[in-house]
Amino acid sequence: MTTIEGEVAAGFEPVREAFAANFSEHGDIGAAVCVYQYGRPVVDLWGGVAGPKTGRPWTRDTLQLVYSATKGATATATHMLAERGALDLDAPVAKYWPEFAVNGKADIPVRWLLSHQAGLITLDQPVPLNEALAWHPMAAALAAQRPQWTPGTAHGYHGRTWGWLVGEVIRRVSGRMPGRFFADEIAAPLGLDFFIGLPADQHGRVSRMVYQRPAVDLTTVPAESVPEELRELVAAWRDPNSFSNRAYAVTDPPEIDFDSSEIQAAELPASNGVGTARALARMYAALIGEVDGVRLLTPGTLSSAIAEQVRGVDQVMVTPSRFSSGYMLPTEANTMAGPHSFGHTGRGGSLGFADPEHGVAFGYVMNHIIGGPDDVRATSLVEALRTSLQ
Repeated sequence: MTTIEGEVAAGFEPVREAFAANFSEHGDIGAAVCVYQYGRPVVDLWGGVAGPKTGRPWTRDTLQLVYSATKGATATATHMLAERGALDLDAPVAKYWPEFAVNGKADIPVRWLLSHQAGLITLDQPVPLNEALAWHPMAAALAAQRPQWTPGTAHGYHGRTWGWLVGEVIRRVSGRMPGRFFADEIAAPLGLDFFIGLPADQHGRVSRMVYQRPAVDLTTVPAESVPEELRELVAAWRDPNSFSNRAYAVTDPPEIDFDSSEIQAAELPASNGVGTARALARMYAALIGEVDGVRLLTPGTLSSAIAEQVRGVDQVMVTPSRFSSGYMLPTEANTMAGPHSFGHTGRGGSLGFADPEHGVAFGYVMNHIIGGPDDVRATSLVEALRTSLQ
């Protein structure tokens, strides 16, 4: 039995039970979950192993790379700049980034970058990884790129490029790299253990990831054997030229070792945030109310930030998705705490969100990268939270 450490306030015991079941029944190896309600922590739990090969235990301060849950942090930075009047989300990107105004992109508003409508999911010529990590070559390549569809006519998840696109706007407007802006304006005031660009002296605190291969690789079975509801998605996976594959092949080589210190030290504002579940929950709590005297956005700015911009079948994920200006919104597959929730998932199961209606904010991080319909860990925790709220 995995020992579960931490604290749970009265009434939130179902979350602890679900967290323990994630280890005993659903494959968690090392993980943490945190819930804030009305600006105060009511769940703060962790357990398992941070170093699966060494046996290093997961502690209160273990850090975890959260993949695309990073996007919620970057989106928050963008809305802070908008609230201060430094950035107009409905102005053309080219107003702040003049080089962007080529190949049919002169009129793309900043908001379409945030809501995955720009059509810049990939590059005709991938950028060498070392140059992408240096930032400016990737920004230049995206500025020159022609969109894959007429901007504003469709939406598709900009899994990798989103970070450089939105991050370059942050850099142009604030004069700071997005990771530095986040550190100065969000992490420091709230005391968050969360980094976009991990300092070298923090790498030893990071948990190592374990990647689970699917029991059945649907891309290798006969097409007629694939469940009908998955055929379109599986066909996209099988096609190397599909948006589903090209969206993650923007660097050369395309595979990135997110466990490496080099990758964690770089600034990839779409995908390499490193932090704790506590930090995720605390950030989202400070979006919907005060946390120790700090509120990140006014109610008016937040209302605009979480207003739905797009919904429908995603051109990249080939499943229904909903986005506000940078945040994911609830779907049948990811209900969060209710219809008014907003947040972001990350590859393999990580999740951060807030729900203004219930005054709650949630963070879950883990090192066993599973994902897909068989991964119920985050869902079970959210269902337990909903039970607690009822």
